[in-house]
Amino acid sequence: MAGLIGIGLSGVLSHQSALNTTANNITNANTPGYSRQEVQFATQEGNRTGAGTVGTGVSIENIRRLANEYLTQQLREDSTLFGEQNALNAELTQLDNLLGGESTGLNNALNNFFASLQNAAEDPTSLPQRQLVLSEAQQVVNRFQALNEQFIQQRESVKTQMQQGVRDANTLLKNIADLNLAISESPGIAQGKMPLELMDKRDENLRELSALVGIRVTHTDGSQVNVSLANGQSLVTGSDAAQLGTRTSAQDPTQLEFTLTSGGRLLQVDDQIQGGSLGGLRRFEREALRPAFDELGRLAIGISAAINHQHEIGMDLEGDLGGNFFTDINNIEFQRSRVIANGNNAEPQNAQLAVEITDSSLLAAGTWSLKFSGDGKSYQLVDASTGEVARQGRLPDPVQSEISMPGFNVRIEGGDFNPGDEYLIQPSRNAAANIALNVRREEDLAFASPIRASAGVIDPLTEKVKDSNLGTGQINQGKMLNVRNPNTNALLGGFQSQGKLANGPMRIAFDNDGTDIVYRIFDGSGTEISASDYPTGVPYDPKGVNVAFSGDPAAGALYQGYQFEITGEPADGDEFVIDFNKNGVSDNRNAELLAALGTANTLNGGSQNFAEGYAGLVEDVGVKTRQSQLDKAAGQTLLEQSNNQRESVSGVNLDEEAGKLIQYQAAYNASAQVMSVAQDLFNTLLQSFR
Repeated sequence: MAGLIGIGLSGVLSHQSALNTTANNITNANTPGYSRQEVQFATQEGNRTGAGTVGTGVSIENIRRLANEYLTQQLREDSTLFGEQNALNAELTQLDNLLGGESTGLNNALNNFFASLQNAAEDPTSLPQRQLVLSEAQQVVNRFQALNEQFIQQRESVKTQMQQGVRDANTLLKNIADLNLAISESPGIAQGKMPLELMDKRDENLRELSALVGIRVTHTDGSQVNVSLANGQSLVTGSDAAQLGTRTSAQDPTQLEFTLTSGGRLLQVDDQIQGGSLGGLRRFEREALRPAFDELGRLAIGISAAINHQHEIGMDLEGDLGGNFFTDINNIEFQRSRVIANGNNAEPQNAQLAVEITDSSLLAAGTWSLKFSGDGKSYQLVDASTGEVARQGRLPDPVQSEISMPGFNVRIEGGDFNPGDEYLIQPSRNAAANIALNVRREEDLAFASPIRASAGVIDPLTEKVKDSNLGTGQINQGKMLNVRNPNTNALLGGFQSQGKLANGPMRIAFDNDGTDIVYRIFDGSGTEISASDYPTGVPYDPKGVNVAFSGDPAAGALYQGYQFEITGEPADGDEFVIDFNKNGVSDNRNAELLAALGTANTLNGGSQNFAEGYAGLVEDVGVKTRQSQLDKAAGQTLLEQSNNQRESVSGVNLDEEAGKLIQYQAAYNASAQVMSVAQDLFNTLLQSFR
């Protein structure tokens, strides 16, 4: 009887455990990371008799956790991929909406500004029209500065997210290390009795960590796991956890770099943070936000340089040459701000460098690193985006020199350089923040041209030009060139005094002997300034376009800061007079040239106008945003698939568990019935002895 009771009892106890396990599965059906548990039954060792072996009941051999390591690893990898694409897409979408928005972008401000210049050109004396130009120009400045400020805010937001992500990762790393210790010390683990709930928690922590950064998981003795970054840098070893961190970059103080503290050592692991939301934020900052800063700055420099140059060769309402319309792009403060010394440079850290924009039409949007090696005199200028060496050489002694690049020069002004010193070269990074309106008064807008040409000779009594020419020669109204020395900003050529031609009025006198035509140029004192280069007169082609004066500032007296085109066949003795455009308040020639810059190709080596330059920035961000949307959708699909595959093995199916409840309940009741039968037999046996 005792054997029958024992058999029934083993069935009751075993199926009670099975019912408890099934109930636990059901109640944890929605618990993140929970793996379904299953009771494994085993027959107890039977009693051997002469008639054979008689069974003694059932026992629970193990309660196992249904988990597939391959599917778990795949889920982690897909979580890493989706975490990266989700973070990247969120930031790119914000940037794309900012640049492409009708009210937040730059297009409307540029269009309105150049439209106001065109309207002002139709009535250059109108002060309201001039005020509108200043107002629209200020709007352009405001849009540049607002976009730059939005970029800064997004950069700071990314840095905040990075710091929070690192804090979350450190919490998970500590949890994983603590769970490693708890699992290894769990009673019964030597006999294969695993602490199922602890293993579920550890796997869920690993999955959450993989969504933050790409990791590698390695199983070790004692059912522990080691965790490392993708390149093998250890994060968790047994019960010891390293600590991730962030710090201000020594190369660029506006950026953060990732660090890892392990075993008392602080390592820089910036390039090893790949995948997950931290990797996505890092990619956005490097692949989208930095280039956007540089491209927006390049556009600000291009607009400032083109407008400034055209404006300074015009004449304002008060008869003076125009100055800079926007702030000078080569302000010495701006030049030096384009160079950032690496914080790890060796002492004495007294080097002085500056970056001068030499040609905005050739300037590329980018960042370079100037690296010194050897004895501190050898250098390499490396493109930060490609890693390619753009320039290399040695500094002279003394070190004052220039490193020339398309569109800019790196000027070495002095100081000491050590092997390993680095300097970040950012020609356009801060230009959108630095742009400002320099012209404040309507009268200072230089809409007129400061020169004019007349046919004839100067009447000595009236000092006015009297047309006495007999030939068919005609002269246009001239083309203004650079009137300032780019190094000293001093006026060049005929404009060494403001408000008049220093050497004027200039005379162009023709000799036509019936066979050859030549002309001579005389300054206001009657001195022939063309004689040194053309002793017998400047040859003239009556069938072509003849350009008077030189376009080369090194040409001496023949460079006056302007040129004129002469056509037709002048008669012997004909003259043209070049003079300052006195009282030319109704002249709109420079206003039209300023307005024409709106569609002129002044960027990318003369292949792109301002609108196209900005459209290129918007398009580049738009393409990256669209690609990230596709990558995010693909990553989400893969994550859903891997999650479904894991759930098919480890997830709780409520219908299946309900069926097991009925199965185990029936077995439990049957085992209880066995015990009841044993009790009845025992009672019958007792009564037979009474």
